[in-house]
Amino acid sequence: MKPFGYVRARTVPEAIEAHTSAPAARYLGGGTNLVDLMKLGVETPATLVDISALPLDTVEDTPGNGLRAGAGVRNSDLAAHPRVRADWPVLSQALLAGASGQLRNAATTGGNLLQRTRCPYFQDLAQPCNKRAPGTGCAALTGHSRELAVLGASPSCLATHPSDMAVALAALDAELTVAGPGGTRTLPVTELHRLPGAHPERDTTLAPGELITAVTLPPATAGAPSAYRKARDRASYAFALVSVAAVLRLDPDGTVRQARLAFGGVAPRPWRALRAEDVLTGARADEETFRRAADAELAQAAPRPDNAFKVPLARELAVAVLADLATAQTAQTAPEPQP
Repeated sequence: MKPFGYVRARTVPEAIEAHTSAPAARYLGGGTNLVDLMKLGVETPATLVDISALPLDTVEDTPGNGLRAGAGVRNSDLAAHPRVRADWPVLSQALLAGASGQLRNAATTGGNLLQRTRCPYFQDLAQPCNKRAPGTGCAALTGHSRELAVLGASPSCLATHPSDMAVALAALDAELTVAGPGGTRTLPVTELHRLPGAHPERDTTLAPGELITAVTLPPATAGAPSAYRKARDRASYAFALVSVAAVLRLDPDGTVRQARLAFGGVAPRPWRALRAEDVLTGARADEETFRRAADAELAQAAPRPDNAFKVPLARELAVAVLADLATAQTAQTAPEPQP
């Protein structure tokens, strides 16, 4: 690991000032991803701005029945929060599926969103990687791509985003509060991550020095039936081959009133399935509809030979999650049998 400077910030303005005044600075929260990459030599920041002491570790109700979680809230605390478990269960399930208890105790809400790809070529300094070293090429294009993207990739990069939490937040229409040298702004979580295009080295739309300070869960998805399911190579903690986050609310007649669907493990960012949602909304909540919706979204997939299995896997996983949510609601509204 190369030598680096260190600044411990006590306030958000102090952190932003330290970041913008130091060359090649990086924010340090839980460090569960950044420190590992520094050990590998993939990340070589000249200065670390430690934001772990910032007052961003609370969870509060917002007007209208929403919820706001500070960016410093630990993943374990967010997963266990009573309102998250009751009103946004998809988020709690995603966090619990994402890492061991030890890592969840260290990882932060903001840091989870900003973790970098686990593409093996990105982490191997002996291999060319446009994300790590722009202009060097992408070894995955002619190499092993089983775990890599089938949606949203480019000729410059096939990497996938590893976060489980981010997939759930995408399905929940969550918003981020971001502070930076130019002030504070909000943006949908779906607008945080970039597709690689010709510049895969730019993971997000954050400007230099900007810092995520909070995540807000909107009232619109509060209380809606939701679920997260993850397919991986082993039952223990592993990154998703494919994951699905879904929100599904039915009308009494069995048609879909509200549908939110996102995929993980298949793209360079959490993949909000807008085409599938269009098919679902207002349609009959049955397997035929769910399959048609998944096919509409996955028609744009461009798999490689060794990850083509992700397309049918994503389809079947989405159909299964949606069917389970629909069945649970139908069972709740079914009339009790008469004696």
